[in-house]
Amino acid sequence: MTISGSFKYLRKLLAPYERSSLPRSVWQLFNTFAPLILLWYGAYRSLSVSYLLTLAIALVAAGLMVRVFIIFHDCCHGSFFTNRTANEIIGTLAGMLTFSPFRRWRSSHAVHHATNGNLDRRGTGDIWTLTVDEYVALPLLKRIGYRVYRNPLILFGLGPIYVFLIDYRFNRKKAKTAERLNTHITNLGIAALAALLCEAVGWQAFVLIQAPIFLVSGVAGFWLFYVQHQFEHSYFEKDENWSYVDAALHGSSFYKLPKILQWFSGNIGYHHIHHLSPRVPNYYLERTHDDNATLQSARPVTLWSSLKSLRFRIWDEHRKQLMGFGYVKQYKAEHMRGSA
Repeated sequence: MTISGSFKYLRKLLAPYERSSLPRSVWQLFNTFAPLILLWYGAYRSLSVSYLLTLAIALVAAGLMVRVFIIFHDCCHGSFFTNRTANEIIGTLAGMLTFSPFRRWRSSHAVHHATNGNLDRRGTGDIWTLTVDEYVALPLLKRIGYRVYRNPLILFGLGPIYVFLIDYRFNRKKAKTAERLNTHITNLGIAALAALLCEAVGWQAFVLIQAPIFLVSGVAGFWLFYVQHQFEHSYFEKDENWSYVDAALHGSSFYKLPKILQWFSGNIGYHHIHHLSPRVPNYYLERTHDDNATLQSARPVTLWSSLKSLRFRIWDEHRKQLMGFGYVKQYKAEHMRGSA
């Protein structure tokens, strides 16, 4: 079967799951936002008991914040509601909670879906990934810069703080009026909510509660996105050989998480299904996978095995796999022998 033929077949296979359910969406809003509000209040009340208890409550609240981001994410794809306006309103409100401007994020994320694994179209909405050849050809300072970027402490520590607190507060240079306005509305909403909570509980209590929720959910979100595309036998090809189907099935991971973490992450571990069809709502991803043997070829990445992805930093076009920086020395030696 040709790639175009298989794509048509897969589209037909996925079509029954590409319809959102209003009762399911409303229930997900309730079972996410209601406990988040209650936990935030519980964290405030716990400050007078023990800050360790506050941190424990904040940890659960951070998990719910990841779930809020998945709702935001579905709204950006227009898959959470059938009504476009409903997706924009709920998406913008969820974006205020997750510090993410709806229209800007929707635009860059659409590019990510259209270019995932395409070596000639990198740079928008993805993790900076160089090939071994590109890395070796870089001058020393740029190689150091890439190593710093790829350091887990920078990527998962400073990364979420920079992206969510700083970068997302500004518009893209070529952003249209509607996108610019949405970013400003999101910023105003964030400021208004923070001011309201500071007035209600005091700025010190606000920081003690919100800071760990923001940091833990930000790190978790970055980690999920990283593991979804940065695993050993991922998929990267030049434009002329690139395939949307292969990029989805082989360049997006099946992150098989424990059920509780799967719930908090809104089934986004079924990322290969999501990349095949972003129109499938998060609450149908597992069913889509389980109902169709054709979609079960993706090798699962477990919570334990996903830790190995921290070693993967550069793509070897010859081996077709991600390698660590330690491989560079071996690669240079092999390249010298080959050219001798």
